[in-house]
Amino acid sequence: MHLVYADENNNVYDHPDLFGVARSGDSLVELLEEDLIPLPPGATLVGLPHTRAIGMDPKSGRMMPLPGNYQAVGALLPQGYTRFYVPGYSKTDKTQMFPLFGYTAVVWKDGGFYVAAGRSDDPEPWNPENCDRAEVKKGVDRLLEKYPENRLYRHLSNCALGYECLTSSNTFLQRWEGAVPVSFACNAGCFGCISEQPDDSGFVSPQTRLQFKPTVEEVVEIMLEHLRTPESIISFGQGCEGEPSTQAKTIVEAIKQVRAKTSMGYININTNAGLTDHLRAITDAGLDLMRVSTISALDDHYNAYYRPRGYTLANVEKTLKYATDKGVYTSINYLVFPGVTDREEEIEAMIGFAKRTGLKLIQMRNLNIDPDAYLSIIPKAQGEIYGMKTLLDIFREELPDVVIGSYTHVPPVAKK
Repeated sequence: MHLVYADENNNVYDHPDLFGVARSGDSLVELLEEDLIPLPPGATLVGLPHTRAIGMDPKSGRMMPLPGNYQAVGALLPQGYTRFYVPGYSKTDKTQMFPLFGYTAVVWKDGGFYVAAGRSDDPEPWNPENCDRAEVKKGVDRLLEKYPENRLYRHLSNCALGYECLTSSNTFLQRWEGAVPVSFACNAGCFGCISEQPDDSGFVSPQTRLQFKPTVEEVVEIMLEHLRTPESIISFGQGCEGEPSTQAKTIVEAIKQVRAKTSMGYININTNAGLTDHLRAITDAGLDLMRVSTISALDDHYNAYYRPRGYTLANVEKTLKYATDKGVYTSINYLVFPGVTDREEEIEAMIGFAKRTGLKLIQMRNLNIDPDAYLSIIPKAQGEIYGMKTLLDIFREELPDVVIGSYTHVPPVAKK
């Protein structure tokens, strides 16, 4: 399990003597065989800027920075995999923030790269290697020609071709889960927002937020184009927009018009669930699926990251329970981080939250953040840290009726 590191030209090496180490929270830990899986298809190795790689002497157990100008390396995993540990590193410039990605510890073992992670869902639908970029371009050209006045299609074409976003690519491939962003505004100021950051945050948003308010007609055109099969899903609430429920009037009218023409497929919303009244109206209009983004079921942790404006975690819980009671297949987009999510108090709170809201699915999503920046804003651990692998075992035991996965699924019982 040898240390993997990179030089200033992003050439990657494995160390002949030192073993790789990882981080849980802000603690360096030794990696065990049981924590590792081969680097999955579709994963990417990246250098961690402004860092020094740290390895471990296997004879003495001593952890030490690698001499010279060598940076730590992490892996960016595709959906379907939950990371157990963050890469081990020390920063050479603590004022510099990592780009907003989810970094996973990686080592060299038995002639190949291994990562500290486990499979939590079927990775194939979201494997980037299964997205034919040439076919995406054909789909973009066809739909832009068919709907030349639709600004949403033009916006999504940049997401699909420029950012290679898989959800927007699905919109043009007309398969699986597709995107229909609607909002440029948000009622939260997330510390790790990937579409909008204050100028003084130190972060660079990897995506550009939607800059206009779509019309109902533009939204309906995309929805009807995508909802052509029983398994198709069209989703409000993308990484390129704010909170979709701020545009509840547009969404409600679009759902009504679409459902007047077809019962095919599923309508989903990805939301922070803070605007309970708006989401009740959306639910009542004919919503099928709801995925609520959360980082914690504890108020102090939740508030530190989301920085909600005019709502609380209690609103989130109320929204989820209402949707569940109305027959919506509810899930959470659980932003997880080793050494935090697996704390005793976090696990207990989330189990209670899942039971009270009637959750059907927990989507384990690796938090895209600079680890040091994130740890600096959230509460310190109060209890034992169990480890991400144990957390998954606890969830499966304590929540037997809740699916543990990684992305939005078609409900196991088909619509009537």
